[in-house]
Amino acid sequence: MRRSKRLFRFCDVRRQHASRNTPLTTRLDHMSSSVDAIASLLGQIPSGLCILTARYHETEETGMLVSWVQQAAFNPPAVTIAINKSRFLHDWLSPGSPVALNLLGESQKQMLGHFGKGFEPGAPAFTNLSLERSPHGLPVLREALGWMEGIVSSKLDAGDHSILLVPLSAGGSGTLTGSVRPWVHLRKSGLHY
Repeated sequence: MRRSKRLFRFCDVRRQHASRNTPLTTRLDHMSSSVDAIASLLGQIPSGLCILTARYHETEETGMLVSWVQQAAFNPPAVTIAINKSRFLHDWLSPGSPVALNLLGESQKQMLGHFGKGFEPGAPAFTNLSLERSPHGLPVLREALGWMEGIVSSKLDAGDHSILLVPLSAGGSGTLTGSVRPWVHLRKSGLHY
C-alpha cells in the first residue's frame, strides 16, 4: 500500500476513534483482525481452474492458468475473469479480444504443471498438447472437460487485477466430459494465490 493511502487510513481511524471515544490501539487491532478474517474468508470462496487461451495480432498465441472465473449472467451467458496486471497476457486483452476458457478436471495435474508458471512472450505454450480450434480460431484443449469462447466486452480496473466481462458465444465438450469432476480450488488466504 502506498504511503499516502496508509496515512489516509490512519487518519480515518483517528477520526473514527475521536467520534467513538474508543482507544486508538483498540481500533487498529480491530482493523488488523478484520483483514485477517477477510483474507481467510476470501480464500474459502471456491473457484474452478481453467486455461485461458488468447491470440495477439493474429500471430502469437498463448495460454495461462486462471482461477478467478465466475458466471456473471444468464442471458446472454457471460463470465468474468480476473487477470493479474503483471502478466503479459493482460496487455493483449481488451474489449473486442476473443478468448477461450478450457475447464480443467480434478485429475489434470499435468495441465496445472504445464500452464501454472506461465510463459514468456513468444514461448510456445501448446507443445505436445492435443488441440482443436474454436470458431474464432483460438486453441482449445481436447483433453479438458470442455471449452467456452467469447469476446471481451469490457475491462474493469480492480487494483492489481483487471476484471474482464466475456459474453459467451460458443462452447464444446472435451475428452474428459462426464468422466471427472471439475477442479475446485480453495486457498488458505485470499491475499495471495
